[in-house]
Amino acid sequence: MKIYKKSDDTSYTLGVFPTIELLKTRPQDVVRVVVHSSIEKNSGYPIIQELCQKHHIHIDIHDKTIDKLSPKNNCFAIAVFKKYENFIVEGNHVVLVHPMDMGNMGTIMRTMLGFGYQNLVIVRPAVDVFDPKVIRSSMGAIFHLNIQYYDDFMTYYDKFKNHEFYPLMLKGAKNIHKVSTNHIHSLVFGNESSGLPDEYLAYGQSVFIPHTTSIDSLNLSMALGLTLFHFSQNQFNNQDVLRDEL
Repeated sequence: MKIYKKSDDTSYTLGVFPTIELLKTRPQDVVRVVVHSSIEKNSGYPIIQELCQKHHIHIDIHDKTIDKLSPKNNCFAIAVFKKYENFIVEGNHVVLVHPMDMGNMGTIMRTMLGFGYQNLVIVRPAVDVFDPKVIRSSMGAIFHLNIQYYDDFMTYYDKFKNHEFYPLMLKGAKNIHKVSTNHIHSLVFGNESSGLPDEYLAYGQSVFIPHTTSIDSLNLSMALGLTLFHFSQNQFNNQDVLRDEL
């Protein structure tokens, strides 16, 4: 096995939890599973064994492969899988315009899943979602999402004009706390370093997240988390969700 390249037809998980999520959701795409000889100490190994047995996937014990592919010492399992193509469906969308940070991308995926958003639109140029670093930082959330790349924003916008659009911008016209909707919507976020250009003020209702003048802006993944929390409140008020009991 070789270290991942964007041009490869396959990618791989790094870690027990992402491997389990892949085996649960897309076993048909798994090529092989490789584990470290010390994995028997990990409580997730019986789950991997059960899923591999169920789907007739062979498990190889090969420490050198794990050590070669994993940048961290606590990786006990790797699952190689064929890259797949899936498409967004009708529903609420998160739109990322030119995202470039792999750690942010994984965090965003996990946050989306936590707040019930399962459609992710990515406008190129952008990070490769199949990079193992993204998969690891998503903790396997990537395998539960519909993800589709677009070469430009207008192609996406023209296809989903029935949505309410909310670009998140420092120059946004409306305080996010004064915005609510029960309509299908698209939440649009810009690049980690530059945000959205002024032209996005023309698309839908631009909004901003108020904060003190002690900072110039919020981190992308933080801004996205706050936004999803705000827009998902109506949804969570009408269904059972996991919560901390005080």
